[in-house]
Amino acid sequence: MHRELDGLVLHGPEFEPVEGRVVVEDGEITAVEETATDSDDWILPAFVNAHTHIGDSIAKEAGRGLSLDELVAPPDGLKHRLLRETPRSEMVAAMRESIAYMRESGTASFVEFREGGVEGVERLHDAAADSPVEPVVLGRETVAAMEAGDGFGASGARDGNFRTERTATRAAGKLFGVHAGERDAADVDGALDLDPDFLVHMVHTHDYHLERVADGDIPIVCCPRSNLVTDVGLPAFDRLAETTTLALGTDNVMLNSPSMFREMAVTAKHADLDAPEILRMATRNGAAIAGREYGLIEEGRPAKLQVLDGGSHNLVGARDPVRAVVRRGEVADVREVVL
Repeated sequence: MHRELDGLVLHGPEFEPVEGRVVVEDGEITAVEETATDSDDWILPAFVNAHTHIGDSIAKEAGRGLSLDELVAPPDGLKHRLLRETPRSEMVAAMRESIAYMRESGTASFVEFREGGVEGVERLHDAAADSPVEPVVLGRETVAAMEAGDGFGASGARDGNFRTERTATRAAGKLFGVHAGERDAADVDGALDLDPDFLVHMVHTHDYHLERVADGDIPIVCCPRSNLVTDVGLPAFDRLAETTTLALGTDNVMLNSPSMFREMAVTAKHADLDAPEILRMATRNGAAIAGREYGLIEEGRPAKLQVLDGGSHNLVGARDPVRAVVRRGEVADVREVVL
């Protein structure tokens, strides 16, 4: 299928605003042309949400006043009890709604830490079956769940050593991620000992932890809205960005909507990072963790794109479109998502 998208194109790794056109052939960007256009559209890469728990869609805003452990710690945190109690059909329907929202808000793919073993992985596959949004499903709890999905998502080194799961995941050539440094730094060394493909949170770290991260070139997924809700603090974005590649994730749907616009806006207000870096965290960097080639508008890349209405009441008159996308963009500005 041939398509031409005209407007202000946020081109390449620096998201250089170029007035012109993106040409798409059979799902691939075949040209980015600089040319005059009357369109108010802004064309940018679709997002990759690098850390989610969308099974929690069955428990939005549950657990007010509970601590982090009371909310989400396995096996008896509130979310785990609710996940065990929820019928399959209800959970699949709830996850399907979250996936639909992700599409509406410009997300092409998400990296899911999926509870519930093989059954949990299968529920997510069912929920995503009719959507163009691509889940990267990391099973939890068992090697069999890893084998049923795209890798293994470990809860954290304080919950077990996960060496068996790490060995099996490596042998399968799949993705291995682990939570670390969320409530304190006590589990960071244990997580790093697993030689993960990426880390999630890293709110609490010591200098030698970051030296190990740099030596291993291990990406970190930051989830600032979740960290604020659970009152664990915020990561040292600037220091982490100097150490390794950062991506963004919205974490538990129980706590926050899976909106990458909101995640970018919170990051922009709490981190001394420029707008292109934050937009990369929400697009190309997450795609790289997921092993996908999209996340940038360049010839030869998959056409995973979103089109914003640059003439919306929210965006019209913006002097810096990249900064505007990061700090004030929202789902209401999304005119179309091309997946």
